[in-house]
Amino acid sequence: MARRSTRSSRRSPSSSEPPTLPHGPVPIDTGTAEVEADPDHAARMTLLVNGVPSSFLDLDDPGFLAFEYMQQMDAVSELLPAGGVRALHLGAAGCALARRWDAERPGSRQLGVDVDARLLELVRRWFDLPRSPRLRLRADDAGHAVTTLADASFDVVVRDVFAGDTTPAHLVGPGFAREVARVLRPGGLYLANCVDRPPLVTARRELATLAAAFAGPAGSPDHDTVAAGRLAAVTEPAIFKGRRYGNVVLAAVRPSGDGLPVPDLTLPALARALRSLPVPAQVLAGDELAGFVRGFAPFEDEDPFEDEDPAEGDTPAGDPVHGRADDPADGDREGAPQTAG
Repeated sequence: MARRSTRSSRRSPSSSEPPTLPHGPVPIDTGTAEVEADPDHAARMTLLVNGVPSSFLDLDDPGFLAFEYMQQMDAVSELLPAGGVRALHLGAAGCALARRWDAERPGSRQLGVDVDARLLELVRRWFDLPRSPRLRLRADDAGHAVTTLADASFDVVVRDVFAGDTTPAHLVGPGFAREVARVLRPGGLYLANCVDRPPLVTARRELATLAAAFAGPAGSPDHDTVAAGRLAAVTEPAIFKGRRYGNVVLAAVRPSGDGLPVPDLTLPALARALRSLPVPAQVLAGDELAGFVRGFAPFEDEDPFEDEDPAEGDTPAGDPVHGRADDPADGDREGAPQTAG
């Protein structure tokens, strides 16, 4: 994907000892990991997992985001109250988004989950990630990890988990979506990276799944997730128009249940913020989203979630990122490690 950056207002203090980075592929539990330096910027590098770009980081600027879908997620997260957040990253890879929130939202407490324990150890060492309790890392399958977490324990949950360019089937069904809603606090935000191709059937079906899983009590104003402005899809206009394959960010907000305000994904301010990104993005919410999803059935937990390969010559608008996170070094190993891309 094109690497257009979002910079941080904060800078990382220089470590007394710069990290030692590997030369060439390094074995991990699920294959290999490799770090490629940016020839134009010594502190910038790409983490590749099994040869696929997974994260792009600037070791001198923890708030730097290069992948467009991460910039879009970050823009949506600005709807949350100011200050630190409790964030869960399922498939956090090099923890680029976690690094940004640690820098931009002091006081945040974050948990990164990945299926590959060895990758977690290496990423923490290579990229000098924030230590526990600011950022804990756990090796576990993403679906299992969520079931082990307490109710209403996170402000935001990010899913960035792939097998190839497809999200594993057990992470798109209603059971998983309900578990995510359970661990979010009232008004909490779920952000999912969905890689799809025209006519975006996967994204539409997953949005229908989230609409049901995040619905409020029957008969309440919160019942209709779409009408309440608590569900949205974000991507580049060309992807919505069916011109190419790429990343679609799905956003859902847990209802408050008590009438208190929650983030409103229909706000004009969000649309303006997304249009102002280095690569302008569009948000579909409210009536536009209702039309986008109409006629598409939600996934079921037993659905064989299959996606055809893109047509020859198609390329993703963003690298289908293998979300991976990191670290048994913090002693945060209760529950098995996660499944990321």
